[in-house]
Amino acid sequence: MNFVGILIGGILVNNFIFARFLGLCPFVGISKRVETATGMSMAVIFVMAVASAVTWAVHNLVLVPFRLEYLQTVSFILVIAALVQFVEMVMLKSSPGLYQALGIYLPLITTNCAVLGVALLSIRSNYTFLEAVVNGVAGALGWSLAVILFAGIRERWEITPIPKVMEGFPIALISTGLMAISFFGFQGLFRTLFAR
Repeated sequence: MNFVGILIGGILVNNFIFARFLGLCPFVGISKRVETATGMSMAVIFVMAVASAVTWAVHNLVLVPFRLEYLQTVSFILVIAALVQFVEMVMLKSSPGLYQALGIYLPLITTNCAVLGVALLSIRSNYTFLEAVVNGVAGALGWSLAVILFAGIRERWEITPIPKVMEGFPIALISTGLMAISFFGFQGLFRTLFAR
């Protein structure tokens, strides 16, 4: 039951974009097209899932036994950077068009605070290895859901008459706020389902 709670919580209730406000830069930057948002989401899901597993192992098997917990953030960023380099190389070889479309945002997964945030939150919550991996996958799925939905909304803007003063960033902020409000509705559902 704990795994289901972590999964639903990470996707809907504690969504990194709408509840924790982490990973907003790539959220706005790559959400112009559903195709690029989906490609970036696949990369983020892989990086967050593997980073959650590796950072849990680094923390519990290296940092804690040697009392090096103060190196937690630095070591986690190094793990994330290595994973992003791997994803970048694979994407360049397998999908050059998507690699070009993502541009600078692909290497910026390294500095995506949602990726570092999921690793730190797993440690802070004292998750077991499997719980940390589920938390990473759930956080990535929630981030991906938010980005893909927002990309769909942004594609609709092209055929929708928007007042000149609202074009661009203002309508993006308003739309994001409305999406965040709608995601807060899941908190009551979550409490009702898991209160028993």
